[in-house]
Amino acid sequence: MYSQAKVIAGGLAHIPVVIAVFYFILTTFNKRALKFVEETKTKKTEEKAVEPKKVTVSKTEAPKTEAPKTEAPKVVKKKHADVPVNIYRPKTPYEGTVIENYSLLKEGAIGRVNHITFDLKDSDPFLNYIEGQSIGIMPAGEDANGKPHKLRLYSIASTRHGDDFNGNTVSLCVRQLQYEKDGETINGVCSTYLCDIKPGDKVKITGPVGKEMLLPDEEDSNIVMLATGTGIAPMRAYLRRMFEPTEKEKNKWNFKGKAWLFMGAPKSANLLYEEDLQRYLTDNPDNFKYTKAISREQQNTKGGRMYIQDRVLESANELFNMIEDEKTHIYLCGLKGMEPGIDEAMTKAAEEKGLNWAELRPQLKKAGRWHVETY
Repeated sequence: MYSQAKVIAGGLAHIPVVIAVFYFILTTFNKRALKFVEETKTKKTEEKAVEPKKVTVSKTEAPKTEAPKTEAPKVVKKKHADVPVNIYRPKTPYEGTVIENYSLLKEGAIGRVNHITFDLKDSDPFLNYIEGQSIGIMPAGEDANGKPHKLRLYSIASTRHGDDFNGNTVSLCVRQLQYEKDGETINGVCSTYLCDIKPGDKVKITGPVGKEMLLPDEEDSNIVMLATGTGIAPMRAYLRRMFEPTEKEKNKWNFKGKAWLFMGAPKSANLLYEEDLQRYLTDNPDNFKYTKAISREQQNTKGGRMYIQDRVLESANELFNMIEDEKTHIYLCGLKGMEPGIDEAMTKAAEEKGLNWAELRPQLKKAGRWHVETY
């Protein structure tokens, strides 16, 4: 039998061996573990390097997320986005003073049409506007229910510089609305109010509003204008901006394109701003064309009354040569009843050029080249 001392001594003698074996096992394990990690890294690296070769993406198929948002095309706002809108609202209108109010019609004309100008110099904030916009008028008095009359919108007939070119006025072209009901003649509330006001009277004004009828910024644009009656209002503003010498001096905009006005009226005495239009025609023969349709004095090719749509058909070839030019804008303003006739005329005129008006008109609208304001 072994003594306790020998057993202890024998056990101690084996300790170095056990340690050596443990060290050998640990070292071997660590080497294999490190080798496994390195092999795994290498495999992942190789997989990443090969991965792009497995997928071929054409430019049209590339996902949108691959292109940084900062590289997307920037949308540049047109200057039209910065036009003044609703400087004065119905709850806080501006009270403008009437400067002048006079008839635009000659002897023998039908109805009542007036040119009315308001002073804006005391407005704060200043009521500025640009050509093609409208203002609201709140007629004095109350309706049958004892409530204030609702405002009516009227196209502005002056340029931003006003009729006196000092930039402190706004002008309207207003026809008194009249219609028969149960054998009685009914006068329009706001139109009659405006035709009756006198210099010095105060009138509640709102606005300006509207971006549909604005002129393009390009000086070499072509402008086709189709108007009946007081639909001449925005056209007058355009033409003054284009052709009035004082306007041209004040503006940094020098019109170089072609302007063509189609004007409809029942009688020659009902033609509005005729003297100015004839002057523009004389002074700018290469830039301005003026075509009149006087329904009660002229006849169309079928022997019926001459309307603006008849003039459009007569000029179909020349008109659509202009419309095919991307620089051409078309403006339509007047009574809503004129739209179907114009649309029919445009359809026939387009057919003569081998075009489809039903397809062309939405394209013009989308391109911002077809502008309509009817009432």
